[in-house]
Order: sequence, then structure tokens, then C-alpha cells
Amino acid sequence: MSKEPTKGGAPGKSPGTKAKRKLTRSEKKQIAAAIRQAKGDGKAHTAQQTIPYINLYPDGICRVTERKYSKSIVFEDINYQLAQADDKTAIFENWCDFLNYFDASVSVQLSFINQGTKREEAEKAINIPAQDDAFNSIRTEYGDMLKSQLSKGNNGLVKHKYITFTIEADNMSAAKSRLSRIETDILNNFKVLGVSARPMTGYERLQTMHGVFHPEGEPFHFDFSWLAPSGLTTKDFIAPPSFRFGEGRYFRMGRKIGAVSFLQILAPELNDRILADMLDLETGVIVNLHIRSIDQTEAIKTVKRKITDLDKMKIEEQKKAVRAGYDMDIIPSDLATFGGEAKNLLQDLQSRNERMYLLTFLVVNMADTKRKLENDIFAAAGIAQKYNCALTRLDYQQEAGLMSSVPIGENLIPIQRGLTTSSTAIFIPFITQELFQRGASLYYGLNALSNNMILCDRKQLKNPNGLILGTPGSGKSFAAKREMTNAFLITDDDIIICDPEAEVRQEVA
Repeated sequence: MSKEPTKGGAPGKSPGTKAKRKLTRSEKKQIAAAIRQAKGDGKAHTAQQTIPYINLYPDGICRVTERKYSKSIVFEDINYQLAQADDKTAIFENWCDFLNYFDASVSVQLSFINQGTKREEAEKAINIPAQDDAFNSIRTEYGDMLKSQLSKGNNGLVKHKYITFTIEADNMSAAKSRLSRIETDILNNFKVLGVSARPMTGYERLQTMHGVFHPEGEPFHFDFSWLAPSGLTTKDFIAPPSFRFGEGRYFRMGRKIGAVSFLQILAPELNDRILADMLDLETGVIVNLHIRSIDQTEAIKTVKRKITDLDKMKIEEQKKAVRAGYDMDIIPSDLATFGGEAKNLLQDLQSRNERMYLLTFLVVNMADTKRKLENDIFAAAGIAQKYNCALTRLDYQQEAGLMSSVPIGENLIPIQRGLTTSSTAIFIPFITQELFQRGASLYYGLNALSNNMILCDRKQLKNPNGLILGTPGSGKSFAAKREMTNAFLITDDDIIICDPEAEVRQEVA
């Protein structure tokens, strides 16, 4: 017996209930397309999407991923390369202790950004304005001498050093408290080294990223109060006009062409000059070191497993030797070499203050033309070759390499080299301290290491007094007269000379 349809609905349905119907093929396609569009394909389609972080806050904390947070500190240089051997050893040991502070839960990125040649600003700093007297011709001659000295160095190259540390946390509150503790410890460790350092605000971090993405020196205009009314994000203010990563060995960023390479460490022993020489290149170069510590217990277990594997291979070779009828002590040289190195490494980890680290060393070169870029890369590769290493291009990984070279704290390059604490610390980030003050600064010669000009205004220092010491004939009198002449031509200061031997009076006469 069939059921009668109920009033106002389909058979067997309560009143007011609509009958279900199957979707047509075109409707299913439309829904699938909408879902795909909402999910995305996992690729960046805009310059903003290419920059690998979620948000950056005014206090300087950057949310890199859902659970990763980072913060940056800017630090100054100290005199390391010109220091005496004992002082060098003390700085190196303190730097090793600095690296040992970071455990496996903290990733560290050391960023060295040399770019933005501003020769015009450097020339303005040494410009001597004309005055209402009869000595303008001498001022012109003295200014030409200063310009000649300026050309011997790279004072127009802006150099900055940053350390970025990254942790994982469940929420912003937990990340903020832990980052604050790590920041305090890092600043204290820098103080032990005698290094001037300070934490970076959100604005300063954005300004640094803007400088990387706009190497031609475009001004940076931004305020966090602009975000809410404009509906924009911080990425909109730092992103370049365009990225292009279609070529496997190059990338294009705006009007610049660049390439990212990694340092392949082949040398059995490294020299502490390798990083300094790389940063002394007069071309704009960006060097980044990503350092991640391995848990000490896990590192020892890993090395022991490797030693066990090598011993097993050694036993197999000895069995083959006995069966073949020759001396069982004759084994492949690689086995003997690797076995000895592994045992030495285990001894260092167990008996010395050494930890294991994974290091990624990245170098970014940028230029206006491909020919200029290749010349810059050749110069950097020559320095690597000098220290028995190789600078290898990141083929088809240029996007990941460039984003790993921005001081955000994210390493997207899986190429890592395992090193101990002392081997990692050999990439010491200190070279020599520069002194180049603006204003009514006097010229005091050239830096012995970098050949950069030394300009100083004593009145800006805590103690403006000075004393010239040296052996007879070393140029003490000449230095004093040169400083007096400089002060006479630039400043309105009074010059009082106490000259018992009448040396100056005789020369004036």
C-alpha cells in the first residue's frame, strides 16, 4: 500500500522540509574551485607572500610561523684582528662561551649586511666650508688630501651586524617571557666581550629588512599606527616592487640581479680571517650564519654510533684480508682516517668544553648587471678558495636562500655542516673598530687594517684630552702640527701653543 504525499512536502517528509537534490557537475566544479582558491597552492604569488613571517610587533618580536618567534640584537665591532695574541685568545674563548650558552631549543642567525654605498655622505663629512679669511686655498688643498685618503678605504659602505635568536612557544605570552630572558643573557655575554649591543625595536627590524629588499637606498617610511586604518600589513611597507626566481642560478629583485651561494667547508683547519676577508669586500655583500646546537647527549650517541659503524666496516675489511691471504692491518685509508677523527671528536665532546653545532653559511651578492654580479661572486669565491673552501651556488634554491639571508631567524636551506664549538667560533664576527664621526671632526689618519679614515671630534667624547706618545722620529711633532692645522681650518677653537724650544715659532718665521 503506497503512502500518500503529505501536504506541503515530499512523500514521507514533514511539512516545511525541502527535498534534497543532487549537485550538477558544473556546481561541483565551482565548489571545488572555491575550496582550492581558499586553500591556495602553497606557493607565493606576491612579493609580500614571499617574505617568510606572519607578523612583526612594535616591541621587536617577530612571529615567524605558528609556533616560532624571534628577536634581534644589533651589535658593534671590537678590535680583534689588531689585538695582541693574548687578547685574541681571551676574545676567542669568551666567544666560545657565548656560543655554548645556546642549547638545542634556540636557533641563532648571525647577519652581516654590507651595502648601501653612500660615498656622497662620506664626502660631505670631510667637506671643509669656505670662511671669510685668506686661508680658503689651504682649505681646498687640505680637502683634496682628505678626499684622496677617503678613496683608499670603503667609508661609504654601510656595515651592520645583527644576531637573531629563534625559539618555539605555544603562545605569544610564553614566547615573550623566554625571549626577554635570552635577550638579557646575550647582552650580558656581549658585555663580557666588551661589545656594545642593544635590542632592536619592531621599526628597526623592518627598516633593516627594507634595506635588504631595497639595496639602492630608497628611504623607509612607516609607522605602526598606519596599519589599522590602511588595512595593510608590515610586509607591504618593506616588500620590493617584484621578485623573480625563474632563473635557476640568479634572482631578480626590483632592478637588481643577485645570487645566493653557500660556503662548502673543505679545509681540515679553518682560519679566523675567512669571515673578516669576506666582509672586507668593497662590493655590497650579505653574509649569514645559521647556527643550531645539537643536544649534547644526542650528539655523543650519534658519534658513538658512527664509531661502531666504522669499526664494523673495519672488521669486515680485515675478514676479507684474511680470506685473501694478505696482512689484515692493511685497510682502506678512508676507514683509518675517519675512525681516528671520530674518536678525537668523541674525546672533545666528552672531556672538553665542546658542543656540536649545525652551521649553514650563506653569501648573497647583488649588482646592477649580470657581468658585475659574476665579478663580485668571483671575488668572494677567491677568498673562499684561499682558505681551502668552496663557494657553491644554490641552484634552484635562490628564493629559499634569499629569504634565509634576511634577519628573521628562519633557515630554509637544509645544507648544514656539523662543527664543534671551537670550529664554529672560528667564524669570529669581530674585525676592527671604526671611528668616523660627523660634524666638526678632525682627521687622525687611516685604520691600519681597513684603510678607512679616522675622523673624531674630541668634544663629543667622554674625555676630550689627548696625549701623543712615540719613539724619537716617529712623527709626534708632525701629528701635533697636522691636528692644529686641521682645527684651525675647520673650527673656531682657540689654539694655545706652549713651545719652550720655540720649534713652532721658527717654522712660522
